[in-house]
Amino acid sequence: MQLKEALGELRKNKKRKFDQTVDLLISLRSIDLRRDNISLVATIPHKIKDKRICGFLESKSDLVHTITKPEFDRYKDKTALKELISDYDFFIANAKLMPSVATTFGKALGPAGKMPSPQLGVIMQETSEAIRQAVERISKSVKIRAKEPSIKVAIGRESMSDEHIIENIKAVFKDVIAALPAQKENVRKVMVKTTMGKPVVVEGL
Repeated sequence: MQLKEALGELRKNKKRKFDQTVDLLISLRSIDLRRDNISLVATIPHKIKDKRICGFLESKSDLVHTITKPEFDRYKDKTALKELISDYDFFIANAKLMPSVATTFGKALGPAGKMPSPQLGVIMQETSEAIRQAVERISKSVKIRAKEPSIKVAIGRESMSDEHIIENIKAVFKDVIAALPAQKENVRKVMVKTTMGKPVVVEGL
């Protein structure tokens, strides 16, 4: 069924006591994940939720929780480092501090997919405007990394309008297709689902 119809089907499901996430599921074919690294950051037009952001900065910022260079040493403790990574969704960093960030936090942030990157998180100038712009970019970004021949990505909330969810789905799907080696030929099936609901197959994307 078409995307609008599929969302209508999702909304027929039993209402839950929380605002369910709407997920986009893309089943892949003819993909060798040892050879084809499917990893990207997609930009969506409508924010899904507020992201918890931490910054590795030279000075304290009112815009994000900040860890300054003198505070890095306390995160050599594995428990403190583990708690930090679970507490925040994204990390940004002043470019000057990136070598120290990589040394102190890299082994934990890297596998978690949370290392600041030039695309999303490394700022060249530590100004309020640069930090604000980084936070704005992150709030409308979703990270996608295929660890198996399928992709699951949150693209909305049940409380959002169908129009906003559809626009987010189309934006993410377009970016995923562009990242696949054979583009649409690598897509076996596309589905949408809510947190507690059953997947609904979508045609015509």
